[in-house]
Amino acid sequence: MLPIILMIIGILSRFIIHVPNFTPVVSLALFSGATFPRKYAVIFPLALMIASDMVIGFHSTILFTWGSIAVISLFGSTLRKNFTWAGVLGVNLWSAIFFFMVTNFGTWLWEPNLYPHTIEGLRQCFIMAIPFFRSTLISTLLYSAVLFGAYEFVSSRVRANRWGRVLLME
Repeated sequence: MLPIILMIIGILSRFIIHVPNFTPVVSLALFSGATFPRKYAVIFPLALMIASDMVIGFHSTILFTWGSIAVISLFGSTLRKNFTWAGVLGVNLWSAIFFFMVTNFGTWLWEPNLYPHTIEGLRQCFIMAIPFFRSTLISTLLYSAVLFGAYEFVSSRVRANRWGRVLLME
């Protein structure tokens, strides 16, 4: 039930008007890696991206975007056995930086009309993307605090309940 609710929220978040890159997608990828059964941890964020991109539209750097989201869900799996808030913060920071680096490298590589294929062109690409990074970082930290905080709060209350295994996907 939780994955369905999160999938709907994730897809809808990409359709509503928002500051560019200010969505819960990176946080949802981390969360799925940390809490969903392993077989769904990567499938969930990719399905979210595919479903929403089918409506929004595909683009030339889609493999970089989808690939970084898949890898970020694997970053989230590092929190499975050793969950700490410091760990969540660290994985959030690393994920936002990783997403920024991979997607902007993909933009530089696959969009030759935007930036020349030189070191200066790559530098310019990253500099021009700093406002997007800011949005990605803030949204990742904010949405992860909500997702992981709510999950920890609810799980501490329902774990002993007979519905705990269903709700928590354990």
